[in-house]
Amino acid sequence: MASKYGDFYPKFYQRGWHIEKLYSVSARAGLTAVAATTAALLIAACSSSSTTSTPATLAPETSSAPAVPISVNHLNNSFTAMAGLKSVASAGKGTIAVILPDTVSSTRYVEFDAPYLRQAVTAAGLSSSDFTIQNALGSDATQFSMAQSAITKGASVLVVDPLDSGAGAHIESYAKSHGVAVIDYDRLTLGGTRSYYVSFDNVLVGKVMGEGLVSCMTQWNVSKPNVIVMRGAATDNNATLFAQGYDGVMAPFFSSGKWVKVSQPAGTWDAPTALSEFQQQYTAHKNINAALIPNDENGAPITHYLQGQGVKAKTFPITGQDATLTGLQNILAGYQCGTVYKPIYLEAQAGAALALYVDNTAKAAVKSVLLSPKWVTAANMNTTVIADKFVSASQLCSGQYASACKAAGISS
Repeated sequence: MASKYGDFYPKFYQRGWHIEKLYSVSARAGLTAVAATTAALLIAACSSSSTTSTPATLAPETSSAPAVPISVNHLNNSFTAMAGLKSVASAGKGTIAVILPDTVSSTRYVEFDAPYLRQAVTAAGLSSSDFTIQNALGSDATQFSMAQSAITKGASVLVVDPLDSGAGAHIESYAKSHGVAVIDYDRLTLGGTRSYYVSFDNVLVGKVMGEGLVSCMTQWNVSKPNVIVMRGAATDNNATLFAQGYDGVMAPFFSSGKWVKVSQPAGTWDAPTALSEFQQQYTAHKNINAALIPNDENGAPITHYLQGQGVKAKTFPITGQDATLTGLQNILAGYQCGTVYKPIYLEAQAGAALALYVDNTAKAAVKSVLLSPKWVTAANMNTTVIADKFVSASQLCSGQYASACKAAGISS
């Protein structure tokens, strides 16, 4: 149950989290303005090795009740900390509806977000009648219809990963008119009216990606980088923030002439379209020898294409994101530099905890929880994605990847 939680609020600590308020984001026009605002208002970025533990409170501004503290140090992939929210969950008066966007932009929504969110709210004591988790399968109309239906059936909190800002704003406007709170999950709705936002620090995601490419250029001895810079879909604010991060890292290399930006296609999250964009540019510019690719899904067919063109391992740096099984195996094989790993079990628990605490009368300032990503290579795969059980060693190290796993210290 999850409607009125004025008597409780959590404390999230800053180790690995970024918490801030983005005032009047809905009044700001344009992707660039919002991206700049997000970056400017971040509390000083913490790396994954940070030891900072300054507490920050995330709560309805009208609450004066005692805190139920949640520390990032308590959150893990066993979801044990969520059991501490059972008293909060039992005080609610409504249901939680989670609406995820698609299965195309990333496999994460089916493989991780949905099961992790279900595990989080169940661990907090909710039964299957207290929440729903649905996927809009890439349709704006379906996503809005799901929101309408959930509200009609008694949802008091919507956790929405909008397909785009237009769809998100439509849902948020409808929810507001019915007194229902909305949490933007993973993507921020530009021009929306939500009260909370849970995501990774997406500018930092892009920065980590760009830094990974810089490091790889040196490690793979690419003396004259001619780079194709690819992007996610133009309608996705996250793609804009990723680009802000990696463009900032690469800009000095391009301006100094050390690197050449050969091409920058329009951008997409559809893997076949990304492959087509790449093939067109690679055919026209055979000097391309490195690619900033914003996620593993887009990178997989491009890597396969390059292998078919006779490109050898550790000669053509490629980046990625989401730590997919294929992406990780491409890293082990030397056809991808690394991938940005986002521990989604943290994001799911943060979203679930906020949904349990959200008060429908909370003010419209965006209270944000932004999590830190990690750059994963063969060198730290064992201590990140394997240790977190994000992928299993037996899957990762099957067949032709067994010897590479052994060399990386990964035991299946």
